[in-house]
Amino acid sequence: MKEEYSKLLELKKAKAQDETPQALHSEELDTEFVAYREDMEFLESRIAEIEHILKHVQIISPPKDKKEVQLGAKVKLAVNGQEDEFFIVGTLEADPNLGKISNESPVGRALIGSKEGEEVSINSETKARYKIIKVKY
Repeated sequence: MKEEYSKLLELKKAKAQDETPQALHSEELDTEFVAYREDMEFLESRIAEIEHILKHVQIISPPKDKKEVQLGAKVKLAVNGQEDEFFIVGTLEADPNLGKISNESPVGRALIGSKEGEEVSINSETKARYKIIKVKY
């Protein structure tokens, strides 16, 4: 996030130093100016979002009981005879394609607080039972 923040600040500074297109071309708004303003608004919005995230970030320490599923855990599960592995992360980091599920998702919410060897039921569109095989931090 810090790296992206730095790059966005540099990009905003470079765009601001470039010659700003004129707002009006004859009596109509210049399309080049409109595109420039949209780009700047997007940059400013993303910069503000990252500033907010960095201001409120919390580093999560592993729990004392390393067999309990909490935020930051890598959980190996058995479901319907197959094994799967997930990282339990916050909503900003969630990416199911990379095996990172949010602690606020139905599966993540059900796993939080559970321990190795326990079975967890997920009541969503399709009911599923997950057996926690291994919890690792």
